[in-house]
Amino acid sequence: MTDITTTSPDAATAPVEKPAAYRVLARKYRPKDFSDLMVGQEPMVRTLTNAFETGRIAQAYMLTGVRGVGKTTTARILARALNYKTDDIDKPTIDLRTPGEHCQAIMEGRHVDVIEMDAASHTGIDDIREIIEQVRYRPVSARYKVYIIDEVHMLSTQAFNGLLKTLEEPPEHVKFIFATTEIRKVPITVLSRCQRFDLRRIAATDLVGLFSTILGKEGVTAEAEALAMIARAAEGSARDGLSLLDQAIAHGGGIVAADAVRSMLGLADRARIVDLFGHVVRGDVKAALEEFALQYEAGASPSVVLTDLADFTHLVTKLKFSAEAANDQSLSEVERVRGAEFSAAVAVSTLSRIWQMLLKGIPETENAARPAGAAEMVLIRLTHAAHLPSPEDAARRLLEMSGSDAARPAPRGAGSGAGGTPGNAHASGNGTMASAVAQQGYGQGQGSVTARAGEPVTPSRLTANGAAMLRAVPEAELPAAQERGQVDLKPEPAPAAPVVPLRSVADIVDLCQKNRDILLKTLVRNFVRLVRIEPGRLEMNVPDDAPKTLVTDLQRRLEEWTGIRWMVTVSREPGLPTMVETEAAAKEERFNDARQDPDVAAILARFPGAKMVDVRIKVSEVERDETPEIVAVAESEEGDILPGDDIEH
Repeated sequence: MTDITTTSPDAATAPVEKPAAYRVLARKYRPKDFSDLMVGQEPMVRTLTNAFETGRIAQAYMLTGVRGVGKTTTARILARALNYKTDDIDKPTIDLRTPGEHCQAIMEGRHVDVIEMDAASHTGIDDIREIIEQVRYRPVSARYKVYIIDEVHMLSTQAFNGLLKTLEEPPEHVKFIFATTEIRKVPITVLSRCQRFDLRRIAATDLVGLFSTILGKEGVTAEAEALAMIARAAEGSARDGLSLLDQAIAHGGGIVAADAVRSMLGLADRARIVDLFGHVVRGDVKAALEEFALQYEAGASPSVVLTDLADFTHLVTKLKFSAEAANDQSLSEVERVRGAEFSAAVAVSTLSRIWQMLLKGIPETENAARPAGAAEMVLIRLTHAAHLPSPEDAARRLLEMSGSDAARPAPRGAGSGAGGTPGNAHASGNGTMASAVAQQGYGQGQGSVTARAGEPVTPSRLTANGAAMLRAVPEAELPAAQERGQVDLKPEPAPAAPVVPLRSVADIVDLCQKNRDILLKTLVRNFVRLVRIEPGRLEMNVPDDAPKTLVTDLQRRLEEWTGIRWMVTVSREPGLPTMVETEAAAKEERFNDARQDPDVAAILARFPGAKMVDVRIKVSEVERDETPEIVAVAESEEGDILPGDDIEH
């Protein structure tokens, strides 16, 4: 028995339906009218709306912005608005809710009267000459012939020059729309002929809202943290964000989860970044390295970890001055809560130091042969510097320590221990123990010690640069420490250095001489014109050729040498002559007096060619009878000293 299978003719000839080609989200949800463009570009939409309503339509537009913010899409929507036509409306308008006759073809880039040209592949004068020849002809079916030139900055100089005349006075049926990411490369002669619109980066909050809307239409579930990660990675570009969202949907099998997105992008867990920041500001090197190792093993890139750490540092700094920064939807809950806690606890100087070190450490890590090792070295530097005092605090502490009369070197028996711990000395301040903050780690150089309230602090020994090191001694250990000779509660106070009052520039010069600062002494003599001086305040006039650092150097040295705070300012008043000018004027006056002396005049007349080279006053004669004697020293043209070297009068 034979089985016979029959098929109907209709089934044999029926065409097999092919599945529709998949369109990526960036193309599928490309904006089609101005209402869609409101995401992030409200100023431009408002300007175009008012221009269309009043009929003030320009002949050329320049759209600029970073990649993916919608420059080409905006150009097509603008071309559609210029050529909008329906059964009821036949004029340019921004109300494009009802598709017109030309809308579909324009948005798909196939309309005969809307010519799109990529300047990156059409850069020469020949391409522009072709445009110039075509603008004479009226559009085939639309109202305007619109030329959209993308990446216009790629045109050559000859092409720009050839376009200028047509761009300034085009036919009334022609409109130009330019788009570029490098606005600075466009000649100013072209920019002056266009209305310019800067398409700004789309905020992360707006991107999250856009992603949520699109996923709702696609029927895809997503975690809020995952969308925030994609929005941050997009860096203000809607196209980049939608491309990443497409990838995340495929990566997660239709579900956009935070862990999947983190793995896809090679990101670090934001909560773990916050933990790493906490270890850094506490100065815990071991915990910071362990946390980094865990993130690295989980797949996070070393440079990405440092970049995220810099982002959180920036967030904490912003929260310190603006609590509204926590309202950003792209932030996770842990970033909001712990960021606020850190902003209240960490000083601005510390945050600024971490930020600067990360800015230098990130490129080092990216260019290093071993990125993980480079990142660990950056973290070690960060944790080591966490408790370092700011430059202002360090200078103040050194000033206090150098000016204190309570500290003196340790006794001979108080040396360093076997373990490298600095030995102790004694400190007193008028019979009481001084309280201070311990100096940054001696020897090994890690960590710092801070004295508790009520605990005496002693200078342990002098460092190489002469600064006293301090170590806290608990109250309970004082008797034993005193017996061991580590603490002396009754030292002899060192005599305080006398403070010399400064009343003139000469006093400042003498102070420079006393402290062996010859350079500052020379600068003060040559450039300082005294206007006013009083304790802690100096006003002076300096010439234009004076060194730029003279004021700051002089202020710093005066504070160091006198032990008081000084305010050194530059005044517009002329002030007194400089010491060099005063000495030169006095010398000239002595020469004039000597020339008028009869004996000197007779000698100069007796020896032709002789001249005076110096005039001195004998101090001994002044002290004896208060009648100064002028001593003129003359020499001949040959340089020989004349007989009677000193001509006395």
